[in-house]
Amino acid sequence: MENTATPKKKKVGRVLLMILLVIVLMIGALAGFIAYNAHQNMKVMNSTLDYGMHTLEGAANVNELDAGEYSEIKLYGVMKFDVKQYEVEELGNLSVMKVNMGFMQMVSYIITPYEKDMPMLSMDFMYILGNRKAYAEFYDLTADKEAPEYAAVLDNIREFEGRYADLEDIATEPAWYDDLLTVVLHKAGKKKDDDKIREMFSDAIETYMEQADGLELLSDEAEAEKVGITQEYCDNLVEKGGVSTDVFKKELGEEKTKDFFNKVLFGTELYK
Repeated sequence: MENTATPKKKKVGRVLLMILLVIVLMIGALAGFIAYNAHQNMKVMNSTLDYGMHTLEGAANVNELDAGEYSEIKLYGVMKFDVKQYEVEELGNLSVMKVNMGFMQMVSYIITPYEKDMPMLSMDFMYILGNRKAYAEFYDLTADKEAPEYAAVLDNIREFEGRYADLEDIATEPAWYDDLLTVVLHKAGKKKDDDKIREMFSDAIETYMEQADGLELLSDEAEAEKVGITQEYCDNLVEKGGVSTDVFKKELGEEKTKDFFNKVLFGTELYK
């Protein structure tokens, strides 16, 4: 009886060992696949960001600031945000955040104007293995949305929106700040669309800066009012939440998130 059972046990053991080996190989292959895509996506993302920054620097003087303790933000032990902050002369604050989470790479790019009556430009570009998501949102953080100069700015920005109608639209969930959104692009693509998405990123910046160039600087009083409107938006974003904001709040806490937003992400403290 014992001699009969032993070969069976050995056979079962070999089968289990083979199954375990197959699982290990599959996990290794998956890890390799993710790592390869992450490397390729980072190259594309950095190229897109460099292309956009080159466009911005061709339109204005851009000075890098010290983001201090927020230069690197770690969340959940696996998400490391590399953060840079800039002053765009005669315009306002620029913040750039990059993160590589293995299966997803993302860059967030926010121009918050204070010295001219422009909408805020917030862009997020996500690279998820072979899929792409590209968001460009223009926020009405202004005292008079009906002012002729401001209306003309928005009309010209809408022309930019139409140039990317061939990219797939993405539906998004309703949010409390929807009333502040004016021109909005939420697009999806594949690797084959990388050139088009790179063009969209740079085109948004070029269009934005062309409109800003045609505007006069705000008076001290008007600038202070614009700072106040933007500060109210920042406070509401922390208090009422948003997809990205909630991630920071959960890990950093509400007060630390507000400090980061005010000092770096939107830079309201620089203009008070």
